[in-house]
Amino acid sequence: MISALPGPRLEATRAGVARLAFERSGPRTVVRTALAHSPLRLLTPRNHGHAAWAYTSSFGGGLVDGDHLRLEVDVADEASALLATQGANRVYRSPNGCRSDLLARVGRDALLAWVPDPTVCFAGARYSQTLDVTLAPGASLVLADVVTAGRSARGERWAFLHYASRLRVAREGRALVDERWVLDPAHGALPERLGRFDALASVLLVGPALASAREALAARVAGLPVKPRAREVVSASPLGEDGLLLRVASVSLETLLGTTRDWLSFLPGLLGDDPWARRV
Repeated sequence: MISALPGPRLEATRAGVARLAFERSGPRTVVRTALAHSPLRLLTPRNHGHAAWAYTSSFGGGLVDGDHLRLEVDVADEASALLATQGANRVYRSPNGCRSDLLARVGRDALLAWVPDPTVCFAGARYSQTLDVTLAPGASLVLADVVTAGRSARGERWAFLHYASRLRVAREGRALVDERWVLDPAHGALPERLGRFDALASVLLVGPALASAREALAARVAGLPVKPRAREVVSASPLGEDGLLLRVASVSLETLLGTTRDWLSFLPGLLGDDPWARRV
């Protein structure tokens, strides 16, 4: 749901800022700038495709109270970039709150794929994130965002104190998506509100490079049968003429990741290499 309630009480003690810039060099995209300040760090592995890859991680294996991470990304005209994470985004107990912000600019006829691992909020965590992307004419975007119930095996199912996610995508000054999701027990006990579902995901596809993928996925979701007590509940919402927002609630993270990975099975073809092949 969308809420105007204030976010976590953030009193930053560790500020990590990172900057990434990608540009076209001949038939390939290269990393022009990769600068990170602790606790953020960047990895830029080579791959066999034409797109450049970058992975983020944080020292300490997750976010602790007061962390504020900010990642600024620039994808130049006609470049293609994959941005992901080295592992799950773990948010530890944080009475004052943790925050992360992604600000990206995608140039003319360029492609950015932002496909991080899931966010896992531990018991007592307060977390807020912003995903803000500006698209030039002809630019394309793949964006995935997954949040889990937490460490259910340890009895921490939906036991965090606050989770908020702001998503804004604009092209030429016009917002395609501008929303804020909030999960907070102040609105009612989360385990009861989320019921049997242990993971939630949003997948956004925007731009001309994804036209065929959007058409196929919209048709697939429209054709799904309605079943009582289904393991997943899925929706698809068109965004103008060149966008599609997919959402899914799943009874398990494993099931949800299988679904989102299937939805993004076109991505290796766009990048020229498979970013998941080395992680199977």
